Amino acid sequence: MTSRLVVLGSCGAWPEPGGACSGYVLEHRGYRILLDLGYETLSRLLQLLDSTAGDGLDAVVVSHHHPDHMVDLHGLFRARWFGHRGASPLPLYATPKVYETLVALEDDDDTELRQVFDAHPLPAGAYQLGPFQLTSVSLPHFVPNAGVRLSAPDLTVAYTGDTGPHRALVELGRDADLYVMEATARDQQASAPRSTAVPRLHLRASEAGQAADQARARRLLLTHFWPGNDRRQSAEAAAGAYGGEILVAHDGLEIALPG
Repeated sequence: MTSRLVVLGSCGAWPEPGGACSGYVLEHRGYRILLDLGYETLSRLLQLLDSTAGDGLDAVVVSHHHPDHMVDLHGLFRARWFGHRGASPLPLYATPKVYETLVALEDDDDTELRQVFDAHPLPAGAYQLGPFQLTSVSLPHFVPNAGVRLSAPDLTVAYTGDTGPHRALVELGRDADLYVMEATARDQQASAPRSTAVPRLHLRASEAGQAADQARARRLLLTHFWPGNDRRQSAEAAAGAYGGEILVAHDGLEIALPG
């Protein structure tokens, strides 16, 4: 297995026609982690795994319970329950409401869920996931959101989930080989309602660039674009603050990683 990050989906809020929302697969040293699983991502994941039952995953990490980040997790549960019943429970690291949402979809009965997922809370202390140490931090959003950092001896990948500007973004992405950052950039949409939230709870692309630059991240992957946004414009805005390599997420993008 090569070391890479595969983008399953890159839209925020809802998928553009033919697109999908947040979902990423990180592969390194024979270990495969799923990061988020929003609208329209499950079929792409199963295609990547070449398994209708979702075999081939080692762990799942979900940043928060908004459906554009986790709704297809219920589909993964069904794939595992009906397609590979009796398999060892898949470790699930997520904010508590993620698991609670799954339970609600199962009529408040988690008997079968507990046989498919072994749930662990985020944010929390460090966890060991194969070659990675998973650390997490609370970041500002409309609901509890965990930014995560996955560090192996030869690779570090950080992921914000959804967040507004916050000083913790610098430490989260410190010296990361790849910093995956939301760049919702609703300011591109003149018709979008202006948020009155204080602090703001999504990033502009320029703010993602600024945080990545302060963190000295080696590469920046912009993602979670508001449907209809000009992604090239987002990259240009980030480049005004960040001097490293900027990648723009699109569905199916594969990024080679060290190791």
